[in-house]
Formats: sequence, C-alpha cells, structure tokens
Amino acid sequence: MTAQTDLLYSETEDDLRAAVRALLADRAGHQTLLDRIETDSPYVPGLWKSLAGDIGAAGLLVPEALGGQGATHREAAVVLEELGRAVTPLPYLTGAVVATETLLALAGEGGPAVELLAALASGERVAVLAVPLSAAPDAEPRPGPTVAGVADAAVADVLLVPRADGLYAVPAGEATIEPQTPLDLTRPLARVTTEPGSGTRLADGDAARAAVRRGLLAGAGLLASEQLGLAEWCLEETVRYTRERHQFNRPVGSFQALKHRMAQLWLDLVGARAVARAAADALATGSPDAPLTVAVAQAYCSRTAVRAAEECVQLHGGIGMTWEHPAHLALKRAKSDQIALGSTGRHQDVIADLMDLQAPV
Repeated sequence: MTAQTDLLYSETEDDLRAAVRALLADRAGHQTLLDRIETDSPYVPGLWKSLAGDIGAAGLLVPEALGGQGATHREAAVVLEELGRAVTPLPYLTGAVVATETLLALAGEGGPAVELLAALASGERVAVLAVPLSAAPDAEPRPGPTVAGVADAAVADVLLVPRADGLYAVPAGEATIEPQTPLDLTRPLARVTTEPGSGTRLADGDAARAAVRRGLLAGAGLLASEQLGLAEWCLEETVRYTRERHQFNRPVGSFQALKHRMAQLWLDLVGARAVARAAADALATGSPDAPLTVAVAQAYCSRTAVRAAEECVQLHGGIGMTWEHPAHLALKRAKSDQIALGSTGRHQDVIADLMDLQAPV
C-alpha cells in the first residue's frame, strides 16, 4: 500500500516559520526593502548570516554527516514561504536549494563537492549555479564562457559552471560578473563570464548533467512555496486594506463585488498550498512522481501568485500604483517567478508528456 502524503505542517516546521518570520520582520520589513532598492544592492547587510548561520536555514537540505541540519525539503519550503511573503532579497533559492542540491548529487564521490557543501551549510559561503534564472529542470545547459540572467551571482563566493566536459566550481573572484537590469529589483541578475579551464572540476559528463537537473528540479519545486507565501501576503494585505478603506461611509471590503474577488483568490490559495506542499513532500521523500508533482505545482502556483499580486495592486486603488507601497515588489517578484526555472507553458508540456496527454488539435 502506498504511503499517504501528509500536507500538514509539523510542530518543527511551525517553530521554524516563527523564527524566520520574526527575523524578517525585525531586519527586512517592506519599508527596508523599498529603501534598499534605491541603492546599488537590495541585499540587507548581515541578514544572510542571521538566517543561514544563526537559524541554520542554509544547511537544511544537507545531511548532518556533511555538516548540515539533516532536515528535508519540507522545512526548506517553509523558509521559502516566509521569504516569499516578505519578498526578501537573499540567495536562498539559488544557493541553499539549487546549488546545494546540485552538489548533493555529487556528494557520494567525495572530494571538492563535499568540502564545498560543508561551507554552504554553515552559511560561510554562497554558491550559485551559473545558468539563466529561466532554465527549466529538463533544459540542457548551453556550455559557453558567458551566461546571462544568472540570479544572485553578485553575492556568490563560488559559481557552479556547467561546461561541455563537466561541472566546475569557479571562485567568483576569477569570473567577470556584470549586473543586468531585472524586472524584479529584489532578485538581481548578472551576466557571468568564466575562462575555459578555470576552477575545479566537480563531475564529468552525465554525472554533471544529472546533478544540474536535480538542482533545478528541487529549485522549481520549492519555488512554488515562495510563490505561495507571496500570494498569501497579497491576499492578507488586501483584506486588511479593504477593511480599513471607507467609501460611502462603508468599508470597501463590504462591497459584494470585492468580496467575490477575494473569496475566489482564497480558493486559489487553498489549491496552491496543496500543490506546493505536495511538491515539497515529493522531493523530501524522493518520490518517483516528483517531476510530475513539481510540474503541477509550478503550473498552478505561478499563475496564482501573479493573480494575487495583480489583485493586491488593483484593490488598493491609487495607493497600490505608487512606488511607496510594497505591492509593486510583490507583483514584480510574481511576474519574474512566472518564468523562473521554467515557464508555466513549459511545465504544462512536461505534465502532458509524463501523463501521455495528447495536445488539442
């Protein structure tokens, strides 16, 4: 008999959520982010050390034997829900999930991958996989000296660079990192150029490609949790605002048309929470259905997050259109996430292929 999937949050996960939420509320509130995006870097100084090292979030996916916390994707998903709620600029998805999972695929061989994992788990170093943010789990990396659209490369200590003959760990100081202008100002992008032959080879050929696919699959699955957290904040903020905003001597939230819109969004969030939790659980248990579950989660959560952010902006009226209100941060992150780690259409194609569904004529 197949074990039943448990989508409920454990007490440990609730405690982790409380710790991360308290940290972000204290150090990285929306006003702090609005101030930071006016500077050269949106990253809040010292925040990564507090989250990664003090709370231990960077090592959640790393086994205790390799210096990590020995937790699972379920706990990492909770962290990403909170980072999504706050639209926090941190290299957690790119570093603690995608790069870490890529290295975990190579940990059985020992050597440099294991040493790097220990440094990542402690939060002392940050690694980023040098592929475009839009790269889907089933995409074949195009080896070349220059890669555009690499997220969080600006704060990476090590770049994991796929090349024709394998996967290399290249110190960021040996690469050329040129900032690009992103839609989402809280997740900077860069064009990364590395010299052929530079860095330490971590894996050859098929092993390297399999490791990259594993990292991108985990990233796509847990991105759904970030989108869930973002959508939840948008709905909560919209409900709060429409209770306080009055027109014709009544709260605008009491108008039936707005009630219907928020109720429908709540229903969408219930579904998003189910598929995001299912994806995290499938990754945590190593389920053979993980690719399908991840594709379903991404196809659903991407659109839900965008719709929630759009409703947040619209139902705030004029104030929602201003630079001073954080709604635009949520909308830009939602739109950016919609094409991150594979577009909605790409994931729908994966679902069709895995389920042997024929495209409509």
